[in-house]
Amino acid sequence: MRIAVDFPVPTPASKSVPRRSLSELLAPFDRLAATTDSFLAKPVGRFEEGGREYELPRYICAGNTGSGDPIRLGIFAGIHGDEPEGIGALAQLARLFVTRSELAVGYRLFLYPICNPTGVEDRTRHSRSGKDLNREFWSNSEQSEVQLLEAELRTQSFDGIICLHTDEHSNGLYAFARGSTLTKHLLRPALAAAAELLPVNQAAHIDGFHAREGLIEDCYEGVLSAPSTVRPKPFEIILETPGQGPLFLREAALVVAVRAILSEYRKFIAFAPNL
Repeated sequence: MRIAVDFPVPTPASKSVPRRSLSELLAPFDRLAATTDSFLAKPVGRFEEGGREYELPRYICAGNTGSGDPIRLGIFAGIHGDEPEGIGALAQLARLFVTRSELAVGYRLFLYPICNPTGVEDRTRHSRSGKDLNREFWSNSEQSEVQLLEAELRTQSFDGIICLHTDEHSNGLYAFARGSTLTKHLLRPALAAAAELLPVNQAAHIDGFHAREGLIEDCYEGVLSAPSTVRPKPFEIILETPGQGPLFLREAALVVAVRAILSEYRKFIAFAPNL
């Protein structure tokens, strides 16, 4: 499936800045929310770290669903603060969902661009508390960010969850397929589409897991995911872009992969009543 890259090339941030500005990273989302009725800024909540208050941002894009129920999809980025590619890709996707509304038809999209505000600000994998937040889920974590996100995952009843990541040690794209048995069938065309921009990691073992054509069906404990008790199980995808190469290509590959997933899942939903 070929998907054209039809958005402007972002300019990489200067590495000379010791801390990232959260407000600057969120500015593209906030501009859309200020000018577009169908794109809303609805923060998840606030927490305090080191005497300073932080906000966990959330944006909601309501596509045209006609008379049917919307497909509820959560897209998460910035859970590791040293992986800005996912944040940039999500900003590009937000703009596309607004300017090309047909891409969001049938969906209600919940976008979480900065899941680890202190880590993103500090440019560190861990939060300022020293925790890798993506190993803390569903383990009675004391981390405020995790607690806020767990509440979202419990209450929003997502049909699908996509997490955007970067692996600086990988020489190509790959993905974890979790949740619904449908997941790997969504990922194959997504990786094929993204492979027009960056190669897929073809190693037999990636990040310590058995892999086949860039797909991994196992995963670490404690990653951002739906509660184990939720039924029906949503599809859960973790997309990993390599850490090397031009930033704009890494972001673009994530954008193309997400677009392919949305397109494929929409086809499945349309076909499902005939099964």
